[in-house]
Order: sequence, then C-alpha cells, then structure tokens
Amino acid sequence: MVRQPGRSDTRPSPSGAPRAPLAPRRTGGPGRVRSGWLGSAVSGRSVAGQVFVLQVVIVLLLIVSAVLALVLQVRHDSTMEARNRSLAVAQTFAAAPGTAAALRLPDPTAVLQPRAEAARKSTGVDFIVVMNTDGIRYTHPKPDRIGKKFVGNIGPALAGGTVTEEVQGTIGELVQAVVPVRDANGTVVGLVSAGITTAHVGGRADQQLPLLLTAAAAALALATAGTALVSRRLLRQTHGLGPDEMTRMYEHHDAVLHSVREGVLIVGGDGRLMLANDEAQRLLDLPQDAERRRVLDLGLDAETAALIASGRIATDEVHRVKDRLLAVNQRPIEVRGGPPGSVTTLRDSTELRALSGRAEVARERLNMLYDAGVGIGTSLDVTRTAEELAELAVPRFADYASVDLYDAVLTGEEPKPGDALRRVACTGIRKDAPLYPVGERFQFVPSSPQGRSLETGESVVEPRLREAPGWRAQDLELTQRILDFGIHSLITVPLRAGNLVLGLANFCRSEKLAPFDAEELALAEELVARAAVSIDNARRYTREHSMAVTLQRSLLPRSLPAQGALDIAYRYLPAQSGVGGDWFDVLPLSGARVALVVGDVVGHGLHAAATMGRLRTAVHNFAALDLQPDELLGLLDELVSRIDQDETPADTMATITGATCLYAIYDPVTRRCTVARAGHPPPALAGPDGGVEFPEVPAGPPLGVGGLPFETAELDLPEGSSLVLYTDGLVEDRQRDIDEGLELLAGALESAAGATPDETCAAVLERLPARPSDDVALIVARTRALGADRVAEWQVPADPAAVSEVRSRVTRQLARWGLDELSFTTELILSELVTNAIRHGRAPIGVRLLHDRTLICEVSDASTTSPHLRYAASTDEGGRGLFLVAQLSERWGTRYTPAGKVIWAEQPLP
Repeated sequence: MVRQPGRSDTRPSPSGAPRAPLAPRRTGGPGRVRSGWLGSAVSGRSVAGQVFVLQVVIVLLLIVSAVLALVLQVRHDSTMEARNRSLAVAQTFAAAPGTAAALRLPDPTAVLQPRAEAARKSTGVDFIVVMNTDGIRYTHPKPDRIGKKFVGNIGPALAGGTVTEEVQGTIGELVQAVVPVRDANGTVVGLVSAGITTAHVGGRADQQLPLLLTAAAAALALATAGTALVSRRLLRQTHGLGPDEMTRMYEHHDAVLHSVREGVLIVGGDGRLMLANDEAQRLLDLPQDAERRRVLDLGLDAETAALIASGRIATDEVHRVKDRLLAVNQRPIEVRGGPPGSVTTLRDSTELRALSGRAEVARERLNMLYDAGVGIGTSLDVTRTAEELAELAVPRFADYASVDLYDAVLTGEEPKPGDALRRVACTGIRKDAPLYPVGERFQFVPSSPQGRSLETGESVVEPRLREAPGWRAQDLELTQRILDFGIHSLITVPLRAGNLVLGLANFCRSEKLAPFDAEELALAEELVARAAVSIDNARRYTREHSMAVTLQRSLLPRSLPAQGALDIAYRYLPAQSGVGGDWFDVLPLSGARVALVVGDVVGHGLHAAATMGRLRTAVHNFAALDLQPDELLGLLDELVSRIDQDETPADTMATITGATCLYAIYDPVTRRCTVARAGHPPPALAGPDGGVEFPEVPAGPPLGVGGLPFETAELDLPEGSSLVLYTDGLVEDRQRDIDEGLELLAGALESAAGATPDETCAAVLERLPARPSDDVALIVARTRALGADRVAEWQVPADPAAVSEVRSRVTRQLARWGLDELSFTTELILSELVTNAIRHGRAPIGVRLLHDRTLICEVSDASTTSPHLRYAASTDEGGRGLFLVAQLSERWGTRYTPAGKVIWAEQPLP
C-alpha cells in the first residue's frame, strides 16, 4: 500500500494512536533534504533509488534509439531523394531537345558541356555526365575528366533501361542514375548520368542532427526531472527502505496485525470494509468474505455497525456484541492526508469491566479515607469534628449518619461508662428521618447494637434491622417508625481513643438496597478511627483551653478598683487561637493618684497566661512601693531576666523573653501623667476638642532583654482628655502593619469624640475582626481633676511649737469641707506625722490635705529616712505614734520623691 503524499511519517496503531515511524526521518534544511534523497536515489540501495536509476536508463535508451532512428531515417530519405532527383535530372537532360543530335556532332563536348553545367547548377546535382555508348565522357564538372571512361554500370542503360546506383566515382562516393539517349528511331545513341555525392546526401542529415540532439536533451531533462519527482515522493513514502527491508517490514506488519489481541478494521470512505485482522473477525464474528463488503451488510448489531460505518471519532465507547463488551476506538484517516476512511480498533473489555468495577469501589473507598484525613479535624472543636465525620459519610457511604458523645467529652473531661450519650451530629439524605435529633440525651439498652458496642468496645453490623430484636427493644414505637421509613441496615462503631470510649458513630441505609457487609464495616471502622483521634484531640484542647481561660480570668481584674482620678472603661478580646498573655490593670496609689498598666506576653496557652499572672502580681507588689514608672519597669525587667535564667531548657519551660509593658501614673491634682514603656506601643491621647495624637514616649527594650535603662515622659493632660492604652493586637495583624493600625485607631477615636469611655471602647473595637488573630487589651481613661477647693497645703517650720498651729489649720479646713467628724482623728494623725518630721526629718516640711473619695493627709520633708511601725514596750515612753496612726487611718504609707519623702494616711469619709 503506497503512502499518499502529504501524510505523516507514522502509521496509525490499531488503537488509533500514531505508531513510531517506520524508518528514521531525515532532518535538515531543504538543501540537505535534496542532497539526502538524491544521494539515496543515486546509490540505488532503496526502492526509490532503484526506480530512479531504472527509469533514467530506460529514458536514455529510448532517446538514443529515437535519435539513431531519426538519423537513419533522414539518411534514407536523403538517399531516396538523391536517387529520384538524379534519375529525373538524367532523364530530363537525355530527353532534352538537341541532346541526341549533339551526340552526332564531331565535337559533342563543345555543345553539351555548357548545357550540362548549366543544368547541373540549376538542378542542384553534383554532376551531369553525357557519354557515348562506350562509356566515354563528353561532359564532366571537372574538364580534365572528359574523354575518360565513365565509372559505373552502363549495361542496363545500353539495353534501354535505367540504372540507379551508389558507386565510388571520380568525385567521391555518390548516388548516380544512368539513362539512355535515344534518337528519333529509338536507337540508343548515348548515355546520360546525373548524380549527387554522399557528402551532400549526409549533409542534410547533419544539418538536422543539432535540432535532433537538442530535442533529445530536452526530452531527457524533462524525463529525468519527472522521474526525480516521482522517486522523491516514493522515497518519502518508503522512508528510504530497500526492497528486502520493505518486504520484511510488510511481513512484520502482517504478522503483528493478525497476532495482536486488538481487533483492527479499516473502512473506506464508501462504508466498505477494506481490512479486518484475525482478532476483529473473531470479536465481531465476521463472514469469510467480509472484506470489500459494506459494513452495514455484515450482520452486526445496528449500533456498532452505525458507529463503524459513520467514521466519526470514538474513544473507548463500550458496545455489547453478543456476550462481549467491546471498547471501540475510531479515528478518521483522511485528516492525515490519506484516502477517505477510518481505522477502528476493538478491545474485549468484558473481564476488565468487572475488575474495573471492583477497582472503582476500592478507589472510592481510598478517596473517602483520603478525604477523611484532610476533611476531619480541621478545627479543635468537638462538635464540628463530629459533624465533619457525618457529612463525609453521607451519601457516599451511608444514607444517614449520626455521632453520639458523652457529655463529659463536650466539656473536655474523660467520660465514665454508664453515662448518658448526647447526639451532637446527624446528617442524612432527607431531613424527616425519625432519628434522635441533635442535642437529645439518651441511653442505649444493653441488647441494642449500640449498647453491645459500648460494652465490648467492638463494632457491630446489623445487615437486616427487621430481623434484629435486640435493636427493636430500644424503643418499639421509634424503631417501627424507622423501619417504616425505609432504613434497613445499620453499622455502629465506637469512637475509641486508646482505651477510652468517647461515644458512637452510627451509619444507616435506606435508599441503597444492598445491606452493609464485612468490607464496608472495615471501611467504617477506619473512618471512625481517624475521626476519634481528632475528637480526642479536640477534647484535650477543650480541657486545656478551659483551664487556660479559667486561669486567665482568675488573673485578670474582675472589677476596677474605686478611685476618683479617672473615668475608665476597658475591653479584653481573646485571640482566635485561644488564651493569650495580654493583660492590664488599674492600681490606686497614694495622693489620689492612679497607675495604669498594660502588658503583653508573646504566645498563647497556659504558659502565657501563667506568665501574665506572675508579671501582674509583680507589678502589684512594685506599685505598692509607689515607685516611678521607669524604676518599676527596671525592677520588672530584672525579675523577668532572673526568671529566664532560672527556667533553663532542662525545665521544659519556655522563657518569658518577648514580654512588653507600659506603665503610667496620673496625678489628678497636677493633671500630669508620667509614662514609661518597655517595647510596648505608645499610648494614644484624645483631647477634649477631639484631636488625637500619639505622644512621644521613649521606647525601652522589651522586658528581659536588660542592659538599657528606661526613660519616662511627662504629659500634661487637660481635664476631660482620654488616655488610651492598648496591646499590639489592636493595631497590628497579618493583613496590615502597625502604621495602618495606628491610623485606624486615630480615626476611631476622632469619630468617638465626646463619647463616654465605654462608647469609645465599642467604637474602636468595631473596626476589628470578630475574632482577632491576637489578644486585644484596651483601656480608655478619661481624666478628672481634683480642684483647688479640695486641696489644702502649707509649709511647717521645723519647730515643735508649730504643731499646734497645724492642728488649728486642719480643724478650720475640715470645718469648711464639712468633715468636722474627722477633726479629732485628723489632728492626732497630723500631730504625730509632723512631730516625727520635725524630730527625724529635714526641712522643708509641708502638709497637704486632699478631699477626694477619702481624706488624705500628707506630710513631706527632705529626708529619705522612712519610719517603721513597731510595738513599744510597756516601759517605753515613746514609739507609739505610728502605731496610733495605723490604728486611726484606713491605710498609710511612705512614698519617695526627688526632693525627699512623703508620709501619707487615708481616712474614710463619714
């Protein structure tokens, strides 16, 4: 079968896919292609080369033969023409008037020679010779030959006939005719011979020879070019193969075609079967004379015959032919430049379909297990994990699925056998199934499949629920409604985490008619085993989270302490991932001052919450010393460094490095706020006019880094200003940087201008996600001022006699404030404190009374020596003053200032 021009160098395989090339294709540019096929053709090794050489030789032989034939023909025609012309000229001259008479003259040459030469020149012959009956010439083109014997046969002419012959004459090889000259009586009185030399006869042929050779060369060139084109196309079609190789190739082709286990059909464009291999004849049960017949007439089933005859593209279409399932592939062949038609391959897939069905089931089960691995346990929520198990099983495995867990599992605790179960998930193909609803608590009877599964810890399958009396004993009315609904098969699998049974997973079928079998029980156990691990992890997380939340709530302030310097509102939002280490506190200080503190411990979980509690406790203790913010942060930094050194990696405890803190003290008398921060974001300040700014507060290193001192900044806050403290979770997350967060915070504060602190907190948090990625602690403190009418202060000379004057002034001031009931105790307290300052301190000595939520008495001096409370012996004359102060006041203490110290005491107002 010769391959058509323009087709690919590959043959279609029986399945329709292209096979490998029959021979390597020559590559390269056009010149290389031409040189390649020309070299192959000249070499004569391939079929194309042999055809090319043979055709060229045949054409060459034909042209040479034609040229020789033409030359011989020309020469023959020229000779015949010379004979005829010579004879005609001789006869004409012999019969010319006066020729016979001139022969009787004494000198015939004188008369006949001029006539003969004139006739010769006019007729184009080479000679006209007149002779007597003895053959003696009277005329000749060469005068010296006159009188000599004529060369030729004159016998027939003397007898009255004519002679035409080729002889070697006196002027060379020639063709001559000899005719008699008769007198009036018919007697031969002489002879006339006319002739043409052979050179002139061949000359005409030689004149035509260039034209003949030119035509022969052109014919040879055209024939060679045509032969080359045919040979080149044949070379492409045969891929340069030789006769033996082509014979072997087609032998192999036939051997492969008829031995493969796939049926191969080639159908022409007219719908006739061109070729069918042995396997195709077996699969389709074709008749012996099937080839060249129309496919529709071969007795095949209508659908298969229509497909094969149509020639349309088909890929693995399955057709039933008698008792076989055939996979049919079909591809047209004209798309590759071949003749119209199609190639069809047939594969018996009867056994393969059965195997593929089982493989499909196995693949679906593997897919379910894979989906269970990635789709169950996506969150650390017990209920959601149970719902994911039920949603995965329906409808791929069961028509209805439910998960029942002990209540203790939902709270993170370990369940106890015998407790009731609660349905936490239920999914089905219909919503009206008569099953226990989500949230209902129940117990299974021991005879039910669920009861047996809980008792033994093993899975139970009930393929036919109508035949399971133990299951019906659970609730006769409910189980009957379940059967009437169509549920007929059940698998119950315990949710086990080690030796701990967390609950049950139930799978039911109604629409799927086949009951559950052993293989499906194994699949259900695998699904539930994976889900049980995730549910147990969620349970453990729930328990840890509950513990962390409990710890955190116990460590964070439950309520704000009473104080009159600030109007405070706060918010705390836990992170999406759980409990974190953000914290805040409000600490009343002496002198009506209030300390605000906010901090952040990096991380989440119990360790972060415990660390936060330790830092908060330390701040409480340091604040009791009434230290300045920078001093307090310095002590806190030293404490964190010490904790990090003590908790080495061998203790399996994480260090606290990464904690930040901001500490601020507000004095309502001076309306001044002193702030220091350790790696914490700066505070925001919203003025009474609605303007928002972020004051410049020196940023110290985070706690635990050490090596650098902390600096303070003093801010003058007008009354009604809002001081906003926060943690970085408010202004920074994965979607935005801190600069953008600060801009959003400033915008929220500006929009909430004039609102209460609580409303301001709500306005700020509205711009946050519902569940932020980090903890958020927020404090909004609106400043109040202690007016001058509630402050009284004066200087006291360093003279014991000045104590009486102090007592008088105090009495008068308390009377103006309406606190006469406190005059006696206040006089005693101030008398003792002023006396101690005069005796043990240094000038200047000052007294200040503050009328706030309590009555505050302060005595200051330039000494840094702090008095100590002690019990005086019965024999001591003094030493009971501070004891008396402690008894009369609600609380008292000492604080240090840059100028010395202040001893203060507070009394509750009546």
